Amino acid sequence: MKELKEIKKAYFIGIGGIGMSAIARFFLGRGTEVHGYDKTETELTKALVAEGMKVHYEDNISFIPNDLDLVVYTPAIPKDHRELNWFIDNKFEVLKRSQVLGIISLGMKTIAVAGTHGKTTTSSLITHILRTAKIDCTAFLGGISVDLGSNFVQGKSKWVVVEADEYDRSFLQLRPDIATIMSLDPDHLDIYGNEKVFKYNFTLFTCKIKNRGVYFYKAGLKIPAFRGMWMTDEKAKEWNLGHIENHTFGIGKGNYKANKVRVENGHFMFDFKSEAEEIKDIKMSLPGKHNIENALAAIAVAIKVGISADPIKKALASFKGIKRRFEFIVKKDDFIYIDDYAHHPTELNSAIEAARALYPQKKLTVIFQPHLFSRTRDFQDGFAEALDKADEVLLMDIYPARELPMEGITSKIIFDKMQLRNKLLVTKENLMEVLKTKEFEVLMTMGAGDIDTFVPKIAESKK
Repeated sequence: MKELKEIKKAYFIGIGGIGMSAIARFFLGRGTEVHGYDKTETELTKALVAEGMKVHYEDNISFIPNDLDLVVYTPAIPKDHRELNWFIDNKFEVLKRSQVLGIISLGMKTIAVAGTHGKTTTSSLITHILRTAKIDCTAFLGGISVDLGSNFVQGKSKWVVVEADEYDRSFLQLRPDIATIMSLDPDHLDIYGNEKVFKYNFTLFTCKIKNRGVYFYKAGLKIPAFRGMWMTDEKAKEWNLGHIENHTFGIGKGNYKANKVRVENGHFMFDFKSEAEEIKDIKMSLPGKHNIENALAAIAVAIKVGISADPIKKALASFKGIKRRFEFIVKKDDFIYIDDYAHHPTELNSAIEAARALYPQKKLTVIFQPHLFSRTRDFQDGFAEALDKADEVLLMDIYPARELPMEGITSKIIFDKMQLRNKLLVTKENLMEVLKTKEFEVLMTMGAGDIDTFVPKIAESKK
């Protein structure tokens, strides 16, 4: 595998995807010659061409240029793809996006954000703080930052911020200088099998931190030491592990903590304190205690980088958030509509609690679309308990994503476990008709499937 500085010409199979295009843009910004294939021309691929990339839409090996230093593909490409197979047959090293992020992280000063929840918001907060403090960082984010208008920004400094995705063990490709672990609630058990293996892989993630690096983790998380039960001295030597610092953060506890958490004039506020630093009256643009934890991690990273209190306070107050992360669609005195990507019980709890804290006297209605049959099966009790905290719930069919149906696994298993009486099973076909019969005070749509396609329709219908 070549080093970052050695890559002068790159080829992307599936260049039009949001994640792939971000990496293609990164290399183009470094002066790399970028070529690529995608199945269809889109506004995004047109933009890539306008920026200087060479993109074609025919699966034809004659379009492949010579002297390539890097070949990247997306797993969405079919196995019988001629170009992909030509590279394999001719002994090219064909890399996934996560492996390329690993090359980038090794060649730059890297901040990586891991955890079941909070990755996208925290990595975006860190990016916003760094750029507010005039550190021109690059960032690869897991969602669309409203401040940036993109999931990617090209910087000129040595720093890069990366979301460390645990799905398919992708985060084990990274070599960060600074890392954070936000949460360890089990997820993706279709990949990991059980909770023990899931958490073990986060320990392996800490082993990837560079020598003299540091990681921050939420106070109370049980992460075995890297030379502990999961890491032998022999394996540590093989991975070239050196000294790694670790610190905790939390509300009222940890090395970096938030005190005096309160709601003032519709905003969450808190005071920050560590052994070396104290910042009073931090105003958060985002609601919820979970976002205070996200902010604490971002503050800890910023202080480690050398950023002072003023740009930190300014950035946290001005941050506009992430698309579909507690995103206000409508905000009027008589009607609030919020859309959120929450698809795990912990995320539902956090979002519902944030809405309750902001609007304690208003009726809260949640429309939830479960994501994946396996996740619904594994966390049915947690989903039911979280949804019971609303005043009214409309429960949609499961969005299958990459999975085939599982016998006996439908939204009804959540519905039947709920104690809430004001609940209703709905479908994509009848949802809008049902909504016409109801009046709302605070409405939340939640889920990681295609529920977002209903957001503009719902907003329009309730004007």
